[in-house]
Amino acid sequence: MSGRYSTSNPFGVVFGVLVIVLIGIVIVGIGGVVYFQLYPEITTANQRIQQSIQTQTQTQGGTTPLESILKTSSEDERKVLKVLMSHEGKYLQKYIRKEAGLSRLKTHRVLAHLAERGIVTLEELGNTNQVRIADWVKKT
Repeated sequence: MSGRYSTSNPFGVVFGVLVIVLIGIVIVGIGGVVYFQLYPEITTANQRIQQSIQTQTQTQGGTTPLESILKTSSEDERKVLKVLMSHEGKYLQKYIRKEAGLSRLKTHRVLAHLAERGIVTLEELGNTNQVRIADWVKKT
């Protein structure tokens, strides 16, 4: 019995795997650029946070209500309040969650605690809540 045996070139296999990996890297890179172009507010949120805090701290003699709250709040509460201040005191809960980097449950608990203290108000809006900082907090 005579048969044909085929031998595969190991360099061809390695080259094929490298091509697939490079194509994957290019696709992920393009996806990242597209995401960055669609959601630029995430990159500029830190700048808005810094500007709003500077505006609050430039008062005449004394601390603002926001400064007092930030000093006595937990780290997660500070994250949520900074996101709210960077969006002029009003933002949707689902976006607060994303920008603050918190889970849905943690965001809900933090906002419920802030609402109990009268720092924010929650208003149902579809599948999420509209969150607003109380007027007395924003006063300078």
